[in-house]
Amino acid sequence: MKIFSEELVAKAVHELHVADLAQATIGEVLLVAQYLEQATGIPFIRMDRGSPGLPANRLGIEAEKAALDRGVGSQYPAAAGVPELKYEASRFVKAFLDINISARSCVPTVGSVAGSFGSFIACSQRIKGKDKVLFIDPGFPIQKSQLRVIGVGWREFDIYNYRGAALRAKLDEMLSAGDIAAIVYSNPNNPAWICLEEDELAIIGELATRYDVVVMEDLAYFCMDYRHDFGRPFCPPYPPTVARYTDNYILMLSSSKIFSYAGQRMALTCISDGLFDKVYPAMAERYNDSGVFGQTLIASILYMITSGCTASTQYAYAEMLRLATEGEINFVEDTREYARRAERMKRIFLDNGFHVVYDYDVTERVGDGFFFTIGYGDMSGGDLLKELLYYGVSSISLSTTGSEQRGVRACTSRMREELYDVLAERMKAFNEDHPL
Repeated sequence: MKIFSEELVAKAVHELHVADLAQATIGEVLLVAQYLEQATGIPFIRMDRGSPGLPANRLGIEAEKAALDRGVGSQYPAAAGVPELKYEASRFVKAFLDINISARSCVPTVGSVAGSFGSFIACSQRIKGKDKVLFIDPGFPIQKSQLRVIGVGWREFDIYNYRGAALRAKLDEMLSAGDIAAIVYSNPNNPAWICLEEDELAIIGELATRYDVVVMEDLAYFCMDYRHDFGRPFCPPYPPTVARYTDNYILMLSSSKIFSYAGQRMALTCISDGLFDKVYPAMAERYNDSGVFGQTLIASILYMITSGCTASTQYAYAEMLRLATEGEINFVEDTREYARRAERMKRIFLDNGFHVVYDYDVTERVGDGFFFTIGYGDMSGGDLLKELLYYGVSSISLSTTGSEQRGVRACTSRMREELYDVLAERMKAFNEDHPL
């Protein structure tokens, strides 16, 4: 039995001016769920927005307070970032990835959203004729929206059928046209929680060098592949990264998920030293500057977007990175709760006729973490999204993420202990109403 009537959902969609619920954005689904909750008082199982569901790191909060007490709020921060954060970022990358990036090449940004926005601009302008971005999907829909804002085109493919060695031929086909400026993906992946493995990243790195393409590696869920013993400073195993296989890379490291510091909007854009120092005549001509990639990105692009990052938050992030590098906090254990939630939520869905859509990496089953993907029979992602809303469960269709697979993305971050029984009851009703 449905929790919310089709008429009430249709009314919510109409009043909120949602053009197509099947293709609704994260924000639109969120508004519909809120509308239905407020109209009825019935709680939703919120699997839509990927906002942290754990408390912000207390040591970061204290460091930010201390910075404000020292008076940092009275001065504009340097566009390149405060020295303390840049230094700790360089140490953190070495400690947890075993990659050497100098402090000057670690640049704070107002969340990874600002980091990708600025990087898209720089990458698409560095060489004339290389003006498109390649998405290894599924991926973060906002990044394509950023390209719409700046008028940059893109190409995309769903990696579902191109794992392992099959990735080489597909990438070679896409890059051989010569117009790709950058490749972007997240690892672990939003929304599928798949993880690109070392052999796949070696292929990406090799072809990025051959075709002079910048790889933008989004590490928002850094070390959150809980199948492996990542997150011990200066100790293997280290998470896989394309930085081992090319010098054409930008790593994006956010404080939002690993330290639950999302509200303060703080991330790092870590550029390989080789790319940072490379001179591009097209950039020099456009910006009337030296054309040095890193300096142009900082002074002529990122500064125009945000005028630097909040000073006190930079000190907070620096302190959290320092403590992690010195082994005084364990951010991997702090976030492992997401894996426990995913395991319990998946079991409820699987027991009621659902299946995991992106279920395997190349060599092992996809792990549990911040996201997972589910399908139901041959129902399309848009239809499944709508049907789940009637049962008080919000999600987003995989089709909005560049996926060609049928299903929805589920986020674990807002799950609460008292809702597991509610979810089980509702999915039992869903299964009974939708016999396979």
